[in-house]
Amino acid sequence: MNVSPTPTARIADDRPGTATGRPVRVGVLITALLTACIAFQLNASMLSPALKSIEDSLGASSAEIGLTQTAFFTSAALFSLFLPRLGDVVGRRKVLAGMLALMAVGCVVAALATSVPMLFVGRVIQGASGPVVPLCLIMLRIEVTEPKRYGTLLGVITAVNGGIAGVDSLAGGFLADHHGFQSVFWAMAGVAVVATALVAVLTPESKVAAANRMDWPGVALLVVSVGSLLIALNEAGKLGAANWLLVGGLTAVAAVAFALFWRTENRTGHPLVATRHLRRRSTWATLLTTVLTMTGVFAVMNGLIPAFAQDAQAGLGMTAEESAWWTLTPYALAGLAMGPAAGRLAATFGYGRVLRCGLVGAAASVVLMILTMPSHSRVMLLVASVLVGITYAGVANIVLNGLGIVLSPDENPGFLPGLNAGAFNLGAGLSFALLYAVRTAALPGDPASSTGYTSGMIAGVVILGAALATSFLIPKPVAAEAHA
Repeated sequence: MNVSPTPTARIADDRPGTATGRPVRVGVLITALLTACIAFQLNASMLSPALKSIEDSLGASSAEIGLTQTAFFTSAALFSLFLPRLGDVVGRRKVLAGMLALMAVGCVVAALATSVPMLFVGRVIQGASGPVVPLCLIMLRIEVTEPKRYGTLLGVITAVNGGIAGVDSLAGGFLADHHGFQSVFWAMAGVAVVATALVAVLTPESKVAAANRMDWPGVALLVVSVGSLLIALNEAGKLGAANWLLVGGLTAVAAVAFALFWRTENRTGHPLVATRHLRRRSTWATLLTTVLTMTGVFAVMNGLIPAFAQDAQAGLGMTAEESAWWTLTPYALAGLAMGPAAGRLAATFGYGRVLRCGLVGAAASVVLMILTMPSHSRVMLLVASVLVGITYAGVANIVLNGLGIVLSPDENPGFLPGLNAGAFNLGAGLSFALLYAVRTAALPGDPASSTGYTSGMIAGVVILGAALATSFLIPKPVAAEAHA
């Protein structure tokens, strides 16, 4: 596909999010932004086939390794709350390049890990890359304003967020099987370094002219509030083993911190998030739909299904590399192929309508997995993985990312994309915590039974149904949709 039908794109200096005004080749920009998104996606999905290898190498339980995954997505959620706004203030290229460099540092720490705590620290540092995708989409929209063209390119970039044509999973499985889990992190580090260089050299700088101060008190309060709530939810996911006193205390801290945050934002002249924007349906309905969607589907495809494929008793007994070939690779390929079409369809027929089609399809695809798991059919597992790739990775994920951009207010373009990126990562972390908690609670006495896996997936379908219901509350982004 020719992503640059015109040789250059120039920015008008009076628009929100103004750039330097120099010509930019959109094809070159897309190359740099795609590399950045690929670097982030490796952190999120390349590790999935290697989780069992990490358990064995570090002598850890699946719950402990799951906690390091939750730590990454929790860290990504917290950094996403404020880094896009920091980009509005100091420059998006500076912030994006800095995030990618910090990601590389986290990869090195994780590669050198000899214990779960050290791995935990590395994953938290990697989480600084959380808002890579929304920052890339904001930078793209400054250069491309025509709805259909932007929708198509949005789909190209965001499709990578569902998996890099399966190469990430295949490479992760191969490296874990033949060279140990450390090699997976070294590969991530190498890509992160390349992405840092390309962003620093090939992308234009842009920021909001009127944004000259950062609301650091608001940042601190919001991070404390959301962070406390995330830790409380993760602890509650342990069910019978949870420390409920800790859960209650953290929930109280989250509530108090958010109340103080709300008060601070009403009094400051340069708020991180204006409270009037938080009250809008375009904000809370979008964020809630994103969290519910991710919670319902992420751990299914990036945790439960690969684990079932590798389970020698209840599942298919595959190696990590084989499970990637049969599940994560077709899932990612389908999403990558569908992404550009989904972005254009959303701009043409409506973001809400296309989103709901994706959510219905994703729930139906997971149901198909549940119904066919007892047959231990590799072909049906493959078919269901492709369908989830088309409906979630190729449609719902694309449209939800796009809504965060097109519904954000002009005076604070980093506001909703940042919160939405946080919602994606929050949902991903909650997905591992909640669906794995359901799986643990439903584990049968017979190790050859798949009841634990199917129970976790049923919980995912229920949550996807809730996401479908909330999606009807998202307002129509009229300015971002093409009109005849």
